[in-house]
Amino acid sequence: MDWSSLKNRYTVVFIIIAIMIIAIFVRLFRLQVIMGEYYSIQSENRLIRSQPIPAPRGEILDRYGRPLITNRQGFNIVFRKEYIKDGMLNQLILDTINVMEFYGEVYIDTFPITYDMPFEFYFPDVSEEKLDERITQFKKNKKIDKEADANGVIDFYTEKYKIDRERFTPEQIRKIIGVRYEMEARLFGKNTPYTFATDVGIDCVTYLKERSSEFPGVTISVEPIREYTNGTLAAHILGFVGVMYAEEYEVLKDKNYNINDLVGKDGIEKYLEGYLKGKDGSLSIEQNIEGKMTKVIESKPEIPGNYAVLTLDAQLQKTLEDSLERTIGEISRKPKTKDARAGAGVVIDVGTGEILAMASYPTFDPSKFNELWGELSQHPDKPMWNRAISGLYAPGSTFKVLTAIAALELGVISPNESIYCEGIYNFYASSGYAPRCWVYPSRHGHQNAVQAIENSCNYYFYEVGRRMGIDSLAGFGGQFGLGEVTGVELYGESKGILASREYREKIGQPWYPGDTVQAAIGQSDHLFTPVQLANYTATIANGGRRYRPHLVKSVKAYDTAQSIFETPIEVLNDINIKPQNYQAVIRGMRRVSETGTASTAFASFEIPVGGKTGSASVASGEANGLFIAFAPFDDPQIAVAVVIEHAGSGGAVIPVAKDVIEAYMAVDTVEDEIEPYNRLVR
Repeated sequence: MDWSSLKNRYTVVFIIIAIMIIAIFVRLFRLQVIMGEYYSIQSENRLIRSQPIPAPRGEILDRYGRPLITNRQGFNIVFRKEYIKDGMLNQLILDTINVMEFYGEVYIDTFPITYDMPFEFYFPDVSEEKLDERITQFKKNKKIDKEADANGVIDFYTEKYKIDRERFTPEQIRKIIGVRYEMEARLFGKNTPYTFATDVGIDCVTYLKERSSEFPGVTISVEPIREYTNGTLAAHILGFVGVMYAEEYEVLKDKNYNINDLVGKDGIEKYLEGYLKGKDGSLSIEQNIEGKMTKVIESKPEIPGNYAVLTLDAQLQKTLEDSLERTIGEISRKPKTKDARAGAGVVIDVGTGEILAMASYPTFDPSKFNELWGELSQHPDKPMWNRAISGLYAPGSTFKVLTAIAALELGVISPNESIYCEGIYNFYASSGYAPRCWVYPSRHGHQNAVQAIENSCNYYFYEVGRRMGIDSLAGFGGQFGLGEVTGVELYGESKGILASREYREKIGQPWYPGDTVQAAIGQSDHLFTPVQLANYTATIANGGRRYRPHLVKSVKAYDTAQSIFETPIEVLNDINIKPQNYQAVIRGMRRVSETGTASTAFASFEIPVGGKTGSASVASGEANGLFIAFAPFDDPQIAVAVVIEHAGSGGAVIPVAKDVIEAYMAVDTVEDEIEPYNRLVR
């Protein structure tokens, strides 16, 4: 072996190793000392995040382009899990809640347990009769012991969310659970931030920003907030938005939605969700370890939603709402009608079916819906209930116009034929049934069709109703759309009930002859919605053409104002009413406001009106008051239906119809006012 050669080889290896070690030290020196500050900055900027840019929802305008719902920028409080240390979430939630409460702000909490001890279940949208069923279903869905009371449910979630009982009071634990419960429902995680509160005031936001180090993971985002430009105006029509439920997310997650998105919950906001929802943009950014943005890598702009043009006239809508509230207030101040606290009204264009105004009272502020949900749902007068489309009311004497049309068209009586009103109808007296005319013990004497409508003579309509029978009467009611949904673009419309032999069979009860005469004067089983009554009146006014009532005029592209969708004028039925019969009926309605049951109210009213009063007995309290009308009489343009619960008489509700008709006819021109908006609706 050549030891000299081997020694040389080892020397070479040692030299190579030494060079490598020196190179490594040089490299480390360069990285840590010479370039240390640069790479420290780069390491802090290492987190790349893509965050959505929420698109504003489409605006909603009235028929002239006047804004009903717009958007403004607001502050949201968002929790981001990646910046929250393990074991600190519960304390962070409580600290944030304390700040919110100090500034009087509202955050999302739908956990169904009351805040204060002793804890109780709280489902504000559930009636007392169905509460136990709802509680049982809740515990079953959440896999909670079926025997657990409210305290047991608190215990279940205290363990589940690892909340320290020694550290927090029971009331604090309840608050923490409320937020954790929402976080769980909203799939809170490192890739899914949780929107804790929306539209938060600047003072609260400033406090959290100034102390951001004390609230790690609590961030502020600026996002579009729905702005209801006229407060409570048209609240039941416009609806409101809210964070989607888990069930909604399962349906919408493949349609450009994320779990924290707001969606339409009711009204037009819900009906036109697919049009109003914009397309979110995105922002790819670099963030440091504190979550602060250091660099924008890529930005994709959001696309706003399209806007909707409604058939409503905002000014007429305001007139209807104000008058309804004022008239109800005046009626309720009288001792006999003190229970008059609610009602509804609808105004329809008789030549198109377009709804110009629709109101339900009492109402609510959609901008505060989430904040006041519990209070609204428990209110005895049900302010969230849209009585215009869901309220069911016996039509009373307003139905007599239809009875007259049916009797005349069927030939059971002619326009000029008289029936003598004796005050009490004795046809069924032998069986112990003798209904009375409303003037009894007086009598109307001879009444033809015009006079019977003018004087609202029960006796006349008892007789013609008996002559034609319930099947014929119900057939004509169906032609006018009574007892059927109108198809208006709102959820929750009631079908109503048209008294008939078929309906009685459906509920397992017989139809008696006496029921027919009651049905002929608008009693018996009849129950209709105000929108049905308004459309029925419009059909009479225009000579028998029934249109589908609608609220959506069109949907326009947000950027070009080009129509994406327009609601067609749809004729549902043409009722061929003989001219002489039609003239008799509308003359009778004209006489109602000239010399009949509404003449006092219209004594000095300059606009010629055709109308019909009505009152309908209810289970307790004073009768409901109803009034239907069309105007102007010689050239009908609008039809109006008004219902006020416990008003006592139809005459009591006439002021609402008068205010609406006067406002509609007094608008000499709105061109100057609406010109700035014309480009949007033309």
